Amino acid sequence: MNIILLGIQGAGKSTQGNLLSQQLKIPYLSTGHIFREIAQEKTSLGRTVKELINAGSLVPDAQTIEVVNHYLSRPEYAHGFILDGFPRTVAQAQAITFPITKVVYLELEEKESLWRLVMRKEDRHDNTVQAVQKRIEQFHAHTAPVLKHYEAQNLLATVDAKLSVEKVNEEVLKSLGKQYVKHRLKSWEQKKHIIIAFVGLSGSGKTEAVNYLSKEQKTPIISFSSFINEYIDTHGLAHTEAVHRRLRKKFRDEHGMASMAVLRKKEIENLLKKEMVILIEGLYSWEEYTYLKEHFPHVRVMLVAVWARKELRWQRADKRVYRKGLSGPTRDINELTETNKGPAIAFADYLVVNNFSLHDFHDKLDEVYRSIIFSES
Repeated sequence: MNIILLGIQGAGKSTQGNLLSQQLKIPYLSTGHIFREIAQEKTSLGRTVKELINAGSLVPDAQTIEVVNHYLSRPEYAHGFILDGFPRTVAQAQAITFPITKVVYLELEEKESLWRLVMRKEDRHDNTVQAVQKRIEQFHAHTAPVLKHYEAQNLLATVDAKLSVEKVNEEVLKSLGKQYVKHRLKSWEQKKHIIIAFVGLSGSGKTEAVNYLSKEQKTPIISFSSFINEYIDTHGLAHTEAVHRRLRKKFRDEHGMASMAVLRKKEIENLLKKEMVILIEGLYSWEEYTYLKEHFPHVRVMLVAVWARKELRWQRADKRVYRKGLSGPTRDINELTETNKGPAIAFADYLVVNNFSLHDFHDKLDEVYRSIIFSES
């Protein structure tokens, strides 16, 4: 099932795309997210795309088609997808080589779009009123003919985007056909349990990563780092590097280098009895990773390393209310050498760079999660 979502900015394409992804068990792909990632790259294409996005202009057809085709060739999209933001021109629509199941147009008036965007709190440089108005103008000039293109092929369904999120979702599902939706819901099942373990140095964003994905994907978290934090709080100790270092050594002496995995093993086992995917926050050592692989042989254990510039990590840690200032060169070195965290970071299946905005970080996390869940094991 290959679905295309069209509509002006603020129509709710991202909201509906993520809902449909959960309901139909197929990944959601936003070309807007893709291009914002490319705009961060220090390449000629990255600089060009950044200038176009900030000006509210469309990325040229040739480059858009190339990027979308590249992404849709990934294994996680082999069994279907929900595509947001493409095609934006008739030329792009005519260049599509994959079959389209349905094109859903989320119809919204311009004034409602602007009002919704004013109420948003997003860290994006391309969300000025002028840029948004220009994108709306571009939509009517270039993308409106795309609607006629798909209407002529009897593929277009128009849904009133002013309705509530739930009602819009209901109408979208109706447009796909109840029998087909029910069939699709039953035809794809995740067959293998997955543990997604996040590793990184202090201040890189591991906690933000698991909290975001847990909220968006309704996925439970098991925190390795909180074990020491809870011990310190329970015993009335101070959150200093010396105390943390002493406790890390204490638990390693008692349970080995895989201490946090050993101590959380029963909790992991219990969660896997009722959950297909769990998130692990704060994996400490290479030995914890190999312990998970050894003791959960029928589970896919995926390592995700979160990386940020060290000066930025230290600044973030200094702004914490809880465990404030627990960072710096000494802690970094202790984590890399004494806890043997370095190999786990180096061996990670995915690397997420967290040097930019929270919006950018979340986009990258969404992409990694889709790739893990919908790729073949």
